[in-house]
Amino acid sequence: MIEQFKVNIAQSELDDLNERIQKVRWPDEIENSDWKYGTSLSYIKELADYWKNEFDWRTIEKKINSFPNFIADIDGNKIHFLHIKSKNENAIPIIITHGWPGSFLEMFKIIPYLTESDNVSFDIVIPSIIGFGFSEKPIENGSDYGFNADLWHKLMIKLGYNKYALQGGDIGAGISIKIAQKYPENIIGLHLNYISDSYEPYLKENNNTTTDIIKFRKHLKEWNEQEGAYSTIQSTKPLSLAYGLNDSPIGLCSWIIEKFNAWSDNNGNIENSFTKQELLANVTLYWLTQTIHSSIRMYHEISLNPLKFRKDNFINIPVGFAKFPKEIPTPPREYIEQGLNIVHWTDLPKGGHFPALEQPKLLADDIIIFFEKLN
Repeated sequence: MIEQFKVNIAQSELDDLNERIQKVRWPDEIENSDWKYGTSLSYIKELADYWKNEFDWRTIEKKINSFPNFIADIDGNKIHFLHIKSKNENAIPIIITHGWPGSFLEMFKIIPYLTESDNVSFDIVIPSIIGFGFSEKPIENGSDYGFNADLWHKLMIKLGYNKYALQGGDIGAGISIKIAQKYPENIIGLHLNYISDSYEPYLKENNNTTTDIIKFRKHLKEWNEQEGAYSTIQSTKPLSLAYGLNDSPIGLCSWIIEKFNAWSDNNGNIENSFTKQELLANVTLYWLTQTIHSSIRMYHEISLNPLKFRKDNFINIPVGFAKFPKEIPTPPREYIEQGLNIVHWTDLPKGGHFPALEQPKLLADDIIIFFEKLN
C-alpha cells in the first residue's frame, strides 16, 4: 500500500523544543580551542540563538510538502519517500539514498537539475532509510545494508520501475551497492560519491597490495584514531549515547553539526558550505522524529555485516564514481575496481561528504554525464 503523506508537526512539539533550547546548561571550554575538542562552543551558542529566535520549522514543512510525499508499506515496514517525476517521457528512474548524519532533506537542491536536464532527465525517488526521518523505526535487529536494499528494490518494483538507476553516498552508498549485488538484472547503472571504509573486495591470493593501498590503509588508521570515536560508540553502545542526544536538543545539535563541519569543504568556516537554516532543518528533523537512536543503531547492524565481498559478489553493472576532495577517507580507484565495474570516474574540484548540499550542480552534472554515457 502506498499513501500520500503530508508533514504537520504539532505546535506543542515545537514549543517544547524551544523551551528546551532556552534551558540549556552550557559546558566549559578550553580558551581559543575552536573546533579542536569537538563542536565550537561559541558557534553552537550562535546557532542556538538562531534556532530559538529566527529558525522556522514551518518554512521547512512547506518546502517538504511542496514535493510529492508518500508512505509505502513494504513487508510491514513504513517507508517515507519523495517521488518527483520528470516531464520527459524517457526519463530514467533513479533511487537516491542519503546517509548519517544527513537525511532526505539533503537532496532538495539536486532535484531540479536532475528532473529538468535537457540531455538525460530522471524520475527521482528519495526515501528515508528505515530508522531515519519519517520512516518507521525498526525494533528488531537486522536493519543493515542488505535489509534496506531489499526494501528499496521492492519499493521501485511497486512504483512500476522494473529497470532503474542507483545513487548513494555514506550509508546510501552501501545500500545501493547491495541492491546492485542482489538485483543486477534490474539495475541500469550505479553512481556513488562514497564507499564505506568497511568495503573489502574479494582478492585473489596472488593479488599484490600496491603502495597506494598501503598508504590508504595507513591514512585510514590515522583518521580513525583522530576522528573515528563516533563510529566506535555508535557501532557498540548506541543506546547509551542516545539517552543524552534524544533528551537535549543542544546535545543532539552539537553531535551532528560537528560532522558537518569536519566533513565538508568549508575552508575553516562551516557556513561557507551550509546555511544555519540548512543545518538546523536537518537537526530539527532528527529531534522531532526522535530518530537519533534508530539511525545510529544502524552502525551496529552494519558492523555485524560489513561490506565484505565474496568471490561471486563482483558488481558487473556499470559504476560511476564522483570523488570530492574533502570526502572522508576513500579507497584508491584500483582498490574499488577490485569489486566494482568502474566505467566512469571524476575527481571533482571542490566539495566534501555532503555534495548534494555543498555542490549540488557538480554532483548532478556528474550523475547526468554518467547515465548519458550509458544511454
